[in-house]
Amino acid sequence: MPVNSSPAGQTPPVEAAAATPDSRSLQGWAMALTLLGIFAGGLALNLTPCVYPMIPITVSFFGGRADREKPGQIRLVAHGLCYLMGLAMTNSTLGVVAAFTGGLMGGMLQNPLVLAVVAGVLVLFATSLFGFWELRLPGALTQMAGKSYGGYFGSLFMGLTLGVVAAPCIGPFVLGLLTWVAGMGNPWFGFLIFFTLSLGLGLPLFVLALFSGQLQRLPRAGGWMNWVRNLMGWVLVGMAVYFIRPILPELFKIGLPVAVALAAGLHLGWFDQNKAGFKAFPWLKTLVGTACLVLAAFWVTSYAMRGPGIVWHSYSEQVLQESMAREKPVIIDFYADWCTPCRELEEVTFHHPDVVRLAEEDVTMIKVDVTKGDNPLHQQLLAEYDIKGVPTIVFLDTEGKERMDLRLVDFLAPEQFLSHMAGLKNRSPESSP
Repeated sequence: MPVNSSPAGQTPPVEAAAATPDSRSLQGWAMALTLLGIFAGGLALNLTPCVYPMIPITVSFFGGRADREKPGQIRLVAHGLCYLMGLAMTNSTLGVVAAFTGGLMGGMLQNPLVLAVVAGVLVLFATSLFGFWELRLPGALTQMAGKSYGGYFGSLFMGLTLGVVAAPCIGPFVLGLLTWVAGMGNPWFGFLIFFTLSLGLGLPLFVLALFSGQLQRLPRAGGWMNWVRNLMGWVLVGMAVYFIRPILPELFKIGLPVAVALAAGLHLGWFDQNKAGFKAFPWLKTLVGTACLVLAAFWVTSYAMRGPGIVWHSYSEQVLQESMAREKPVIIDFYADWCTPCRELEEVTFHHPDVVRLAEEDVTMIKVDVTKGDNPLHQQLLAEYDIKGVPTIVFLDTEGKERMDLRLVDFLAPEQFLSHMAGLKNRSPESSP
């Protein structure tokens, strides 16, 4: 009989737990690396054909504001901060609004057709960055965004409207990012992601404005900026694979990401014919192309060397009773296909030889797949175990009582997971004298 750990009279949000992707998948180093990647993406957007030509215009704008009154450098910093604030306000608001659709988006992401449509839209935006078509906003909106105002409000307004002016280049990437944030459904996460993107996009302009004398050292505009657009296009294709992967057959789950990495590496590293006036550009292309090929090779090697995984049981009272009769502890994995750390646990931790061996010998392993969220038994289990989201891994001792001190709500490496499995043999802290 499952243990009801919910407080009396409290009904946990079962539907949300079963339906909505959880931003808990990004914590610790995963969150830090994600934010670093988003910041790098913002930096890269400065090198697109729509934004790069604005650098001297922006620097001249700040310089003109600062020269009107002394001390110029202090006023320059103030104008730059206003500009960054305006840029962050626009993008962060978009992120928060997108995240508030998370419950709706998360429910829709259970539908394979919706996942296919989202992936298709991302690929469509990617083709815009590849140059097959161009995203254009209404002329009146672009004209309004291009107006210039005086004082600190002028700097704020310039930051607020940068996204409109540069929409043909940064719009597809931002829209793809919005789709991802909406799937997470966490407003704070949406704000943080787009605030970080804004820093990456606006910080180089701010720094160049402070040190405007270094402007002449920048590379001249040229075809290399189209290479940067192609790079961002492949990022969107990778995001499309991220969305479509849960509904693919097992072979394609590894085959499609590998194919995309290979295609991106060959295109960006060697097939792309764009040129640049600085000597480091060919080395940069080769470095990026090689990194993509190495990534593809790493995925293939990891998959080929992966051993057999854990043999899971479906949940039933009979399985629990048999485990208690044999004095075997139980581990219940609440899982969903759209959950990134769930898949990481399955592909890494639950295929580790030591984890598999210990699971076969000493533990009964049960998986509750809540991907579709329409199973009445699963709904009941979510409520009785007070599951707020996935992944959640519940550890039951030999008497069928949950060890709350061992419960997991995120990815855990095999070595740490083995410690949790061994901890089932120890006495629960609650039952210690």
